[in-house]
Amino acid sequence: MARDARDEARRRLSALAEDPTAPHWAPARSLEQDAALLGRLMMAVANHQQSDGQATDVTPDDVGAALSLFEDMRHQLDRLESQVVIEARRRDMDWRHIAQHQGLNSSQAASQRYQRLMTRLEEIRQGVR
Repeated sequence: MARDARDEARRRLSALAEDPTAPHWAPARSLEQDAALLGRLMMAVANHQQSDGQATDVTPDDVGAALSLFEDMRHQLDRLESQVVIEARRRDMDWRHIAQHQGLNSSQAASQRYQRLMTRLEEIRQGVR
């Protein structure tokens, strides 16, 4: 997906009114928090690289902790993507249109991607992965 299209998507979604009393959807909230933590780590690394060579506050254990977040983030992202695709289908979007928004070349690619997501999520649910 082109950068302009991603920026437009962010603008559209930002315009959706948020109800401050509504609970956040857990997978999205978890992703948001973990991404913020990873951003903090990378800022700390970047700040160290710009400093005058003093010892960094970022330890190998900090980097390891960051790496441990990715598996759960991928799972949450898969759940979120599958729910958005389900909502797209519920709103009568065809696979060609979904593929277009996902940056894929065909309706078949979008359908296959959804099937892989669902298979992966089911394997995780059953403890296979």
